[in-house]
Amino acid sequence: MGYFYAIKWISFRSYQETKPYSYRLSRMDTIKKLAAPLLLLCLMALNLLSCDGLDENYSSDPNHRLSFSVDTLSFDTVFTTIGSATKEFMIYNRNDRPLLISEILLASGEETGFRINVDGRKGDHFQNVRIQANDSLYVFVEVTVNPNASNQPLLVDDSILFTTNGVRQSVRLEAYGQNVNLYKNGLVLTQDTHFTAERPYLIYDSLVISPNVTLHIDPGVTLYMHDTAKVIAYGTLLAQGTREAPIVFRGDRLDFILDDLLPYDRTPSQWGGIFFRSESFHNKMDHVIVRNGKTGLTFEKSSPDESKLQLSNSQITNMGENLFFALNCQIEVTNTELTNAGGGVVVLVGGEYRFVHCTLANFMTLEKRITPCLTMANNANQESYPLKAAFDNCIIDGSFDAGKEEYKGEFHLSIGDDAPFEYRFNHCVIKTKGSDNDHFKEVLFTNASPSYRLKGGEKNKYRFDFRPDSLTTLGVGKADISVTQHYPADRYGINRLTDNGPTIGAYEFVPKEEEETN
Repeated sequence: MGYFYAIKWISFRSYQETKPYSYRLSRMDTIKKLAAPLLLLCLMALNLLSCDGLDENYSSDPNHRLSFSVDTLSFDTVFTTIGSATKEFMIYNRNDRPLLISEILLASGEETGFRINVDGRKGDHFQNVRIQANDSLYVFVEVTVNPNASNQPLLVDDSILFTTNGVRQSVRLEAYGQNVNLYKNGLVLTQDTHFTAERPYLIYDSLVISPNVTLHIDPGVTLYMHDTAKVIAYGTLLAQGTREAPIVFRGDRLDFILDDLLPYDRTPSQWGGIFFRSESFHNKMDHVIVRNGKTGLTFEKSSPDESKLQLSNSQITNMGENLFFALNCQIEVTNTELTNAGGGVVVLVGGEYRFVHCTLANFMTLEKRITPCLTMANNANQESYPLKAAFDNCIIDGSFDAGKEEYKGEFHLSIGDDAPFEYRFNHCVIKTKGSDNDHFKEVLFTNASPSYRLKGGEKNKYRFDFRPDSLTTLGVGKADISVTQHYPADRYGINRLTDNGPTIGAYEFVPKEEEETN
């Protein structure tokens, strides 16, 4: 290299001597001006190189130990063969001397399925890892659990071992592996099928029920839907759970989007939703929970001459767009909570509907709201559809103000002249301005929402509980008892026919103290 630069310098001198003296003088001045900063850069580089080792400064005191941000790094349930999300923890050197970690070792050598990355390097064994005084390093961890014969979650654990100055420390790793019925390329059912509850179902892409095919789902089944996966019914869906063993449709993310505050399971738009095509009839959903989709239940243009769906004792909640949309269908909904959506909670266009003892409420904060809780119309896309709807003992509520105009707020009617529009609200709580007439009987119009047990937000870790929280809550004891006698128990099985009288909505009022003793 020296020879190369010598030749370059000679060539430079020869070239310069052919130039006028004034030109050579200005060039030399320029070189002199550049020389000082170049020399400074060289000295800085040499200083950095000389500091790279710092061997003579490492503490050898065994009392100078590492600290860690966690003692145990825990993963939520991990589906077998499906890798986990990445988690991390920090290594701290809280001492005033640098430390040399002589060894970092994954105890199992990756046999348990855990994988680690230390300060940007992958592996299971690291030596002579430096950590400056009062500094820190990241350790990233992932895990993939191997399948086994068990249907129950299996604990998988391991440790990362750290040796510094002869002292061994460790951070424990643990995860629960869950075997699943995995359908990575989607699942198209071409014959009657029975889903049993031994193992959950993990659906990538979509679950399609073909025409003239029935899917029976047993109590206790959980369907984990990946990303944009959908349930699409051309045939018939019979999802009939129990109060003790409901059927659950949800996203497949089991971790947190905000640590210890907001899990993915409380975040909307985690999967596609459930769609009922035009030819799908006689569907039944009882004791079913559907949550955190982009949409909830969507019913395409159909015929109100046959039952599209009977939905009972269920919870449909937390959707990014419309939660319940039906076009010209016949649907009955009883003892059901329909809550929180970026779009409308219930949107009905044409068809025949009956809602009994239902709670419709929208306090969505994770998506921007522009649509009232309940919308009913007899027209769409320049087409008209006769509409007939009845609401008995229902709550229609949300975060919108009731407004000064009648029948606005959380309630919207779009009535065209080209098709009949029949509707009736009996003993309901509605957040709108209005008065009793032929369409509204014994209705509690309000600008203030009933008081619920939990109404989301960071304080409640984004949890909602739409049960009334006190005996004075609006609607408690105000339901039409003649209707309630046909539905004597609420969604949780609580007896409505008590001395206080039945409560409007999906939930009977129960004092917290009484609930805790039951």
